[in-house]
Amino acid sequence: MTPQTVSPPARLSGHAVGPGRPWPMGASLTGDGVNFAVFSAHAERIELCLFTPDGRKELCRLPIIERDGDIWHIHVGGLTPGTVYGFRAHGPYAPEQGHRFNPNKLLLDPYARALEGRLKWSDALMGYKIGSPRGDLSFDTRDSAFAVPKAVVTDPSFSWGNDQSPRTPRTDTLIYEAHVRSMTALHPGVDKGLHGTYLGLCSDPMIDHLHKLGVTAVELLPVQAFIDDRFLVSKGLRNHWGYNTLAFFAPEPRYMSKGALWEFQTMVRRFHAAGIEVILDVVYNHTAEGDEWGPTLAFRGLDNASYYRLAAGGRYYVNDTGTGNTLNLTHPMVLRMVMDSLRYWVEEVHVDGFRFDLATVLGREAHGFDPQGGFFDAIRQDPVLSRVKLIAEPWDIGPGGYQLGAYPHPFHEWNDKFRDGVRRFWKGDAGLTRDLAARLLGSAERFDHSGRAATSSVNFITSHDGFTLQDLVSYTIKRNFANGEDNRDGHHENHSDNLGVEGPTKDAKVLAARALRKRNLLATLFLSQGVPMLLAGDEIGHTQGGNNNAYAQDNETSWLNWSAPDAALSAFVARLSALRRSLPVLRQRRFLHARKRQSDGLPDVIWRRADGTVPQSEEWHDPGFRCLCVELRMQAEGGDPNPDAVFAVFNTGAEVSLHLPETAPGWELLLDTTRPDLQPEGRASDLTHAPAQSVLLFRSLTGQPKGGKP
Repeated sequence: MTPQTVSPPARLSGHAVGPGRPWPMGASLTGDGVNFAVFSAHAERIELCLFTPDGRKELCRLPIIERDGDIWHIHVGGLTPGTVYGFRAHGPYAPEQGHRFNPNKLLLDPYARALEGRLKWSDALMGYKIGSPRGDLSFDTRDSAFAVPKAVVTDPSFSWGNDQSPRTPRTDTLIYEAHVRSMTALHPGVDKGLHGTYLGLCSDPMIDHLHKLGVTAVELLPVQAFIDDRFLVSKGLRNHWGYNTLAFFAPEPRYMSKGALWEFQTMVRRFHAAGIEVILDVVYNHTAEGDEWGPTLAFRGLDNASYYRLAAGGRYYVNDTGTGNTLNLTHPMVLRMVMDSLRYWVEEVHVDGFRFDLATVLGREAHGFDPQGGFFDAIRQDPVLSRVKLIAEPWDIGPGGYQLGAYPHPFHEWNDKFRDGVRRFWKGDAGLTRDLAARLLGSAERFDHSGRAATSSVNFITSHDGFTLQDLVSYTIKRNFANGEDNRDGHHENHSDNLGVEGPTKDAKVLAARALRKRNLLATLFLSQGVPMLLAGDEIGHTQGGNNNAYAQDNETSWLNWSAPDAALSAFVARLSALRRSLPVLRQRRFLHARKRQSDGLPDVIWRRADGTVPQSEEWHDPGFRCLCVELRMQAEGGDPNPDAVFAVFNTGAEVSLHLPETAPGWELLLDTTRPDLQPEGRASDLTHAPAQSVLLFRSLTGQPKGGKP
């Protein structure tokens, strides 16, 4: 099809136009102007479009003549930071062959560092005519420039001073998963003008709160610029979570007060000064353009056949993400874009790591998921990226999508086996004691291979995706009606328990049981090997009213309510965090294999029943085995002679007599979840009891053991 375009504006006058160079990609300042470089393997012609500062009027279109391989480039003299621009790409409109060029559609630079304007949903955004009997094979000639965000030339320079990454060891890391707006939208201590912004998130009240909890890393839900889905806008909703990325190099503007990159950089600098790392949740598995019925905003119009994985024939998109399209990271230029984006956030914005959404997509080659695939090879050899924290969400909906434990070093992985197993154990499901034992030791059956560390497992009870901790103990049925999908969305099996009453209650017994269940879940998290992750708001009792998929709730459903925080629970979390920091045995790098230590001849792990006996093989499968005890020391393989040991008790049954191990001269009780205000009591009696529904933690006293057998 031969496209028909709108009449172009006048040519640019007073600015020298030259060939430029094919690097770096995107728009870069040169001292006397701006160099533009954009990739397209299949375009026949590309134009650079310059706009007024407000993005409303197109000033000119400059044909990009020079091409180095598949990179088109041009230099325009006299342009400065703040220049607003976009591209138009000419080429075949042949969806059956994978090509969807339409020069009537203004295209955002995939390397845009900042955006001017918000997306305005309009049929003009579509490359095809909505309502045409030919569907997506039809061709739309309306100009989309009025509705598309434009790219802005930026100067990333910033006064970093002596900024340094905290580089917190993985063994010492406590991750706090947070949403920029939700954290501060209602906080009374944050300046109202900074509510819901990067600057509000790094304000003194927020940093003080994180310090009290012992947080070492804030993991932010997507902050790369994203759009609100059309179906949400039609319902009066927004994409609150942000897993709908449009610009992989640009901070999301809705979290800015001044609309400038320095706001994000200031946030990072302030967090670093407070000893807190910044980890970004990034979405390189798909883009906001959706499937063949989606808008033409950037990648589709520049080179659809290169940027996306297409089904046989080319018209339709591979949908391993459930969002309509899948980025094609097997293409070298798409992989380059992802790598350039990651390096940009580390080098120019100083972030400390990334959590990769639906990361199985990134490692899927033509033959399937491959831990030695191109993405993993590229990131592990990179001198910049190989030294930051890398966290994978190890699943997607594609073939062979569940890959927990299959990622290469140095990746961490979100461990849903920990989440579900610990939830079910405390819910009272039978036969979960053996599973709990595996989770307490870092899920070695999944991660202990190829030189990986026990810190490979990111342990969590809750995350943004699912019930909050308060809702986990208050609801058995999700309540997502506000999302407008008749409660069909979200997880159907949450392993939750309302402890006797569905939803809010004033029943004191139910409230006490819920508070204890939360303490037990949190204690299990902090006493397990691996890297613990807290969901923001869990420590203050935040509820979403039973909504376990609040992705579209940019309102008080998701915003943390700081007006009546659960101070006792916050203090308990802070205490757990302090205990973990004070006891290296709880946060070891090496996996524990119950091997004898040379220093004292004792195994580094000893499993016990409440009566002190070591459970035999058949006992692990006993549904009545409800009280699991474990004695931990520093790993045998490390040669650490540290004699300190801990004895932890996880009792999901009734009260039971407890025999303390004789492998230490005595034990001091540090933690009892039924008595959250308990202070260390000194020497505990050898024969005590484990209260019903409790977690206990003892520390060995110094001296010689009594000589009892392990």
